[in-house]
Amino acid sequence: MKLRVIKILNNNAFISKDENNKEIIVMEKGIAFQKKSNEEVEVGKKARIFSSDESQINEKLKNIILNIPENYLDITERIIEMLRNKYNKKLHNIIYVSLTEHIHGAVERYKNGIEIENPLLNEIKHLYREEYDVALDGLKIIEEKLGIKFKKDEAGYIATHIINAQLDGTINNTTEITRIVQKILNIIEFNMLIDINKDSISYDRVVTHLKFLSLRVLNNTVNDEDEELFEIFIKKYPQAYECVTIICKYFEKEYNYFLTNAEQLYLIIYIQRLYKEAKNNK
Repeated sequence: MKLRVIKILNNNAFISKDENNKEIIVMEKGIAFQKKSNEEVEVGKKARIFSSDESQINEKLKNIILNIPENYLDITERIIEMLRNKYNKKLHNIIYVSLTEHIHGAVERYKNGIEIENPLLNEIKHLYREEYDVALDGLKIIEEKLGIKFKKDEAGYIATHIINAQLDGTINNTTEITRIVQKILNIIEFNMLIDINKDSISYDRVVTHLKFLSLRVLNNTVNDEDEELFEIFIKKYPQAYECVTIICKYFEKEYNYFLTNAEQLYLIIYIQRLYKEAKNNK
C-alpha cells in the first residue's frame, strides 16, 4: 500500500490521508527517513496507522513525536512488541501516548533525584504477572538506551499502563481494580481458612475472573448469564457461598453494586476450587 506524505514528523512518522481524505499518522522505524512532502511511500504490514477515528490520540501522539526525543517512543515500541510476541496481548493505541509520556516523565524525575515508590508493587507482581514480566524487560531497555537504572517500583507503573491499554484505554482505574482483587482474595483466605497457592492454575483463573468482575463493578455493567445452577451450588458448597455473601456486602457497601446470582455462582465455583486445592496440598 502506498500513502502520500503530507508532513514529516520525524524519521519514523509522517502525516497522510486515508481513502476518505481524513488525516492519519503512519509510524514505522525509518519510514520517513529522507522522504519529502507529497512523496508516495510504500507502507508495509509492520507500520502502525492511527486513524481519524482516534483524533484525540492523534493530536497527543503528534505532540509526543514533535516534543519528546525519538528514543522514548522507540522504547515504547519495543515494549509493545515484546507484549505481542511473548503473550499475544492486544493493546489500545493509547499505549503509545500514555507509556511514552510516563517514561519521559519518570526519566526527568530521576534526573532530578526523584523516584516514586509503588505502594501496589507486590499486588501487581502477583495479579499481573505477564505485564510485570514485560515491564521488567522494559527497565532493561531503558537502561540500555538511556543509561538509567530504575528500581522495580517503576516496572509496576509501566505494567499499570500496559493493563490500562488492554482495557481499551477507556478507563484509568487499574489501581482500583488491583485493590478490589486483592481485597477479595484476602476475604477468601480469611473466611475459607486457607492459604492460596499463588503459583497454581486455579489462582490464575480466579484472578482473571476477579479482574473482569471488578471492571463490571466499576463500570456498573450487569452480567446476566444463566443463573439456573445457582440454587444447586449454594446448597452443595455452603461455606463457599457464605464467603460469597461477605464479598457481596463488600461490593454493596463500597461500590453500591449488587452481584447477580450468576456472578455469585461463578465466585462459588472459583472459591471452592481454591479451597479444595489448598486442602489437598496440606
